[in-house]
Amino acid sequence: MIPFAFQTTRHVVVEPGASGRIGTLVAELGARHVFLVTDRGIEAAGLLEPALKGCREAGIAVTVHTDVVADPPEALVLKAVEAARAAGADAVVSVGGGSSMDVAKLVALLVPGRQALADIYGVGLARGPRLPLVLAPTTAGTGSEVTPISIVTTGAGEKKGVVAPVLIPDVAVLDADLTLGLPAPVTAATGIDAMVHAIEAFTSKRLKNPVSDCLAREALRLLSGNIAEACRNGSNRDARQAMLLGSMLAGMAFANAPVAAVHALAYPVGARFHVPHGLSNALVLPAVLRFNMTAAEVLYAELAGIVVPEAGGSEAARAAALVDRLGRLGGELGLPVRLAEVGITAADVPALAEDAMKQTRLLINNPREVTLADATRLYGESL
Repeated sequence: MIPFAFQTTRHVVVEPGASGRIGTLVAELGARHVFLVTDRGIEAAGLLEPALKGCREAGIAVTVHTDVVADPPEALVLKAVEAARAAGADAVVSVGGGSSMDVAKLVALLVPGRQALADIYGVGLARGPRLPLVLAPTTAGTGSEVTPISIVTTGAGEKKGVVAPVLIPDVAVLDADLTLGLPAPVTAATGIDAMVHAIEAFTSKRLKNPVSDCLAREALRLLSGNIAEACRNGSNRDARQAMLLGSMLAGMAFANAPVAAVHALAYPVGARFHVPHGLSNALVLPAVLRFNMTAAEVLYAELAGIVVPEAGGSEAARAAALVDRLGRLGGELGLPVRLAEVGITAADVPALAEDAMKQTRLLINNPREVTLADATRLYGESL
């Protein structure tokens, strides 16, 4: 067996209504003043109330920070860090989507730390100490509640990642009640994002390992089996909880067996055109799956047994059935299926391809090497 290491969040709470326990969970970590990172939409929807009530009952002071936006830029992160310092917070909580959780991770790290944000982009450069960190996702997509990764927009068309074990949260709270009002398009896009995490972890050229493989397979089973119902009937608590669990398991998988070309091509789409991350992944997924077929056919055939169990025949036939099924999924769930539908033209492709090639920490994980010409062609196929 190839040697490997595996790390993840040490405490996971999976239960409808569990966000009401955040105050107790924070108190158990020895904190008395929480800096709660979220966005204005989450606040307006009333999704913070259980956590705030739980904190009041536990005697925990709370400073609520609602300035997070999608694809958070550096300046937003640094503003949040200063706000947390000014508040005297000794713990960080996020009730929100992937962007809010990513900002919360960096706030927890940078408030007590001695490193500058600009110095820790990359893998393994960030070091502690950090504040206690509790994350409660409001979408079943990023898996950020269990990953050592935070993504920041650093320019007009570039995202960079801070990747280090110190960013792994202390507690993940999976509360299906936080996702019951999620619109179907958001449910679809974030759900496909989570499925991509599972698929790319399972086919990762680097660091693929037996634990991540098990998690990726179970994640894909939960996600593929519940995404249509969660979109069709958003009040189905069982489907919502299954999606959250699947997303978290996929997060655990890709945190240890990293994602690859789908994400590398999706990041510039989000950074340049402000397309939500899950939808960016969904738009480039079919082309990348077809491109990887020659290198990942055996693994795709194995995953076909989960997503399209009715598929039979040779490995090539089963792999093709998986790629076909996933290629149709976004459209069946009502999402845009072409880059042109989100305002991208052929004239934009060269810049997108150049930006994608900067994502070297992702591209080295892809089962098949991606060149600039390949990236250009993949964007073209996705228009």
